[in-house]
Amino acid sequence: MAVDPLIELRDVNKHYGALHVLQDINLTVGRGEVVVIIGPSGSGKSTLCRTINRLETIESGTIRLDGKPLPDEGKELAALRADVGMVFQSFNLFAHKTVLANVSLAQVKVRKRKKDEADKRSRELLGRVGLADQAPKYPAQLSGGQQQRVAIARALAMNPKALLFDEPTSALDPEMINEVLEVMRQLAADGMTMVVVTHEMGFARSAANRVVFMADGRIVEDRTPEEFFTAPESERARDFLSKILKH
Repeated sequence: MAVDPLIELRDVNKHYGALHVLQDINLTVGRGEVVVIIGPSGSGKSTLCRTINRLETIESGTIRLDGKPLPDEGKELAALRADVGMVFQSFNLFAHKTVLANVSLAQVKVRKRKKDEADKRSRELLGRVGLADQAPKYPAQLSGGQQQRVAIARALAMNPKALLFDEPTSALDPEMINEVLEVMRQLAADGMTMVVVTHEMGFARSAANRVVFMADGRIVEDRTPEEFFTAPESERARDFLSKILKH
């Protein structure tokens, strides 16, 4: 177990009708840790990620953030989602608002910052993700990689305790993937707590503290990248790696 747990899942179960998508999940993410979740399609990776900020409910088990159970609704839930940022496959930017306004909006609405303060913070973060000169543009004027970096800046603007990434590069053209991964690597180096669902094995090797391998709704392995990629313990993981690493 991590020395200073920030996110804790205990005996978590989730069903979609008869389909048991999360089965007795136990996972601890320490403060400042980067945990990468990998596995075949349909293994429950994204569902697991989405339970951490209550985008998916669970039938049984407990999830805690900073020692407190996740709230179900109301202001407490809004506060949780401010504390646990989420970056999706699709960028979810407001098409009719500028890049600057996209990053500032939730700061004003949720964090109750003054507009000038929010805009100042937004410009700092756009600079951090390499987009300082894109502030006055609209999302349609940006590449997919740039839009995803705006989405990361927007999540960071809330000063979250942790960031969740649900396959953040899967909608991108290959040449744009690395510009997003590089921002994520820098966040990892800066000590941001991150849970990342991805198919990018290079990122898992280079940036993760731990690799969690899922299959059929269960956590099959939870190990360091070196242990997992050089000597996976389960036949299921060996089969998965043999297929994904040969490309």
